[in-house]
Formats: sequence, C-alpha cells, structure tokens
Amino acid sequence: MPPGVGSPGVSDPRENLAAAVTAALPSARADLERLVRIPSIWADPAHADDTHRSAAAVAELARGAGAPSVRIVAAEGGAPAVIAHWPPPPGQPTVLLYAHHDVQPTGGDEHWTSPPFEPTERDGRLYGRGAADDKAGVMTHLAVLRAYHGTPPVGVTLFIEGEEESGSPTLTTLLAEHRDLLTADVIVIADAANPAVDVPALTTSLRGLVDCTVEVAMLERPVHSGVYGGPIGDALTALCTTLGSLHDAKGGVAVPGLVHGHSDAPDMDEATFRSDAGLLDGVELIGTGTLPERTCHAPAVAVLGIDAPRVAEASNVLVPRARAMVSMRLAPGEDAVSAQRALAAHLESHVPWGARVTVTPGPGIAEPFSLDSSGAAYDAARRAFAEAFGTAAVEMGIGGSIPFIAEFARTFPGASVLVTGVGDPASRWHGIDESLHLEMFGKGVLAEALLLAELTR
Repeated sequence: MPPGVGSPGVSDPRENLAAAVTAALPSARADLERLVRIPSIWADPAHADDTHRSAAAVAELARGAGAPSVRIVAAEGGAPAVIAHWPPPPGQPTVLLYAHHDVQPTGGDEHWTSPPFEPTERDGRLYGRGAADDKAGVMTHLAVLRAYHGTPPVGVTLFIEGEEESGSPTLTTLLAEHRDLLTADVIVIADAANPAVDVPALTTSLRGLVDCTVEVAMLERPVHSGVYGGPIGDALTALCTTLGSLHDAKGGVAVPGLVHGHSDAPDMDEATFRSDAGLLDGVELIGTGTLPERTCHAPAVAVLGIDAPRVAEASNVLVPRARAMVSMRLAPGEDAVSAQRALAAHLESHVPWGARVTVTPGPGIAEPFSLDSSGAAYDAARRAFAEAFGTAAVEMGIGGSIPFIAEFARTFPGASVLVTGVGDPASRWHGIDESLHLEMFGKGVLAEALLLAELTR
C-alpha cells in the first residue's frame, strides 16, 4: 500500500485516500493563496524578481511535501523552474507532474472586482490572477503528494515551469539539459480545463497558432485629404479592406486551403457560452458548425492590433502607411508553416488599389496537436476521474495552443501524455476576474491521487 495512506496491515492501497485528500485540502488552499499573492508575471521584466520569488516558494513547498531532491533550474536567459523528485518503489513507474507558476498580466487592476493578487473567495470560487491558470495546477500536484505524506505509490518528478505564459521559449533547452531528471513513463500536464465543474475532461487535441504583421503603404508622406482625397486612397482604409477579407459573410475564416475538423462532442449551451465570454446583447456568433467544432477543430483568425494614428491625434491627412498584427488559430491536423504561408498569400492578394503590401511572418509557431488516448495510462485516468467526480471523463479539444505539449511528446516519445486541469468555462483564464471553483479543485486533487494509485497496477 502507499505509505502514509490507510492503516497498517490494510492491503487495499486506496483505503482512506479520499479522507487523506480532504485533510490535505485546507493547507493546499492556504498555500495556493500564498502563491497567488506573488505577481509572477515573467513576461514583464519589472516582475522578474517576483517570478524568482515564486519559484523559491514552490521549491519550499516541494521540500515540505517530502521531496528528497529539489532544485531550481533555468536555461540561459530563461525563467526559473522547479524540479523535485520522489524515487519510485521497486518495479513501479515514474510519473512527471507538470504545471507552471508564472501568470499573465492582469489586464488592468482597476477592472477587477477584487485586487488580482489578493485572493478572494466569492460564491465558492477563489478569485485572483493565477488562481486557476496555473497555480491551481501546482497545488493540485502538491496536495496529492501531501495526501500520500511524501511517499507516493509511484515515482514522481514534479516539474514546475516559469515561462509558459511567454510561450516557453527556453523549454526545449531545459528538457535537453535535464532530460535524465525528467524522463518518465507517464506525463500529467495540469494546464487545461473541464467543460463543467462536475464533468472531468482529458484534453486530447489543441489548436496551433501562427501570426504575421501586414503593412500597407500608399504614399511617401501624409497629404491633405481635401486636396488629394478622392482620386488617392489612404493606407488605413486599404488595410481595413484587406483585413475584412479574412472572413466570409458568415464570419468563417476565408483563407483557402486550411484544415477544418469535426467533433463528436455534444454542443455547448449557447446562452452559457455567450455569458462566459461576456458577449454583448445582440452580437451574433460567427462561423458555422457546433460550438466545440468552432472553438476546437476549426481555424480562427483575429486582428490583435493596428498601428495607425490615434483618434485623439488624427488630422485631415491621408495616412501613408498602416500595419496590423493578425493571429490565426489552426485546427488539429494542420501544418503550421503551410498555414502561415496561406495567410500571408491571402493578405497579399487582397490588398486593394495596387497598394504596396509587406507581410512579415511572426517568429513563434505553435503546431496543433492530437494525443492518442488509448493505452493503460488513459484507462487508469478514466477510472480515477470517474471515481473522483462521480461521472465519466469526456475527451475534448481546447481552442488554445500549448506548444510545449508537442515538445514533451517529441522529447519523451515512449511516455503517455495526459492533459488535465482544474479550470472550467467560468475560470476566465487570462481575463479579468480569473477564478477557481474550489469544490472542483478538491475533486481534481482526488482524481490525481487516485490516478497515481491506479498506475501501480
């Protein structure tokens, strides 16, 4: 039996595991709040010290959970990550538990109902930046290890990254430099979400991501709109016309040749979806197909920013140049490089009036990814999640892009990769008033604890 769980002489390794998890939750909640109070925004250089402080706090918690080996590592120029290890009992597998301790910027503290780095409970949810994404993932792993009193029934390597919200730019280097420490039979990535607070999910597909900058030039310099307007157009209007070509009349992506997938997942409730997104009354949804298909299995394109005169600074001149950043999500099965080329070709061919156009591909490319959900590890996860939540786990895609999952799969091709999480549609990851549903958090901890027990089979 796993040491620290159950009573001496009891052979069932799951005896009293639920009670042990329940006992571990109050301290896990308190330490989650402690982590949320640290503004570990690695993407903002002003918070570099906070991110180092966050890594130190995670390392301290890992030691407190009984890890005999804990180290803070970083690639050159990269954020601090924590690697802790609990060796496996004889004959048992090793499980890598991943999460990240860095967080997104707040989007403006003044927009939050309560301060983003002061965890606050309202209606059974804990509000704060990182409360769900992904310090809840960090504390899920640590709560499980506490429930086992630091002696889990399998080997465990805890890997807590510090720059996921910046695109994990040095993760490849970290995996190469510490490959021996991180090698595992099963990898559990706690950085996804469930479709509802009472329905667990195993994420089996993710969309990819490419972007580019498009610049339109019409004139050598600004000229008077009264003197030249009419026969001569302006670059900003030309750019808007170009950007308007990215969608068809129904709002679907009009870039030709892209992969569009299908989903057997049940459709979402539209009213709930609209409410979770904060869509204004009367604003229509765009695209076609079920909501799971549109959010997880089809491309999506968005204009993220435009460089042009500010309204307050505008004058009656024709704008000579304007540019925009265009981002495109890719369906599973797409080739990211080919899709980026197709986006550039579409923009170049839809610039009106002979305007000059320059399309510059963005440096970051995230390939879409699909996971094989067959095998013993997935069977173990289905049993564990069904027992913890009282309902069967569903397999689902997510519309976001997590490039590092493909990196784990390439680096450790023999490992089974499970993508789990304790977010839900109301968690507002990356948004204002991010939150964690506390009851679901407890079920998620129990599910992962049961999973470790199941993996001993």
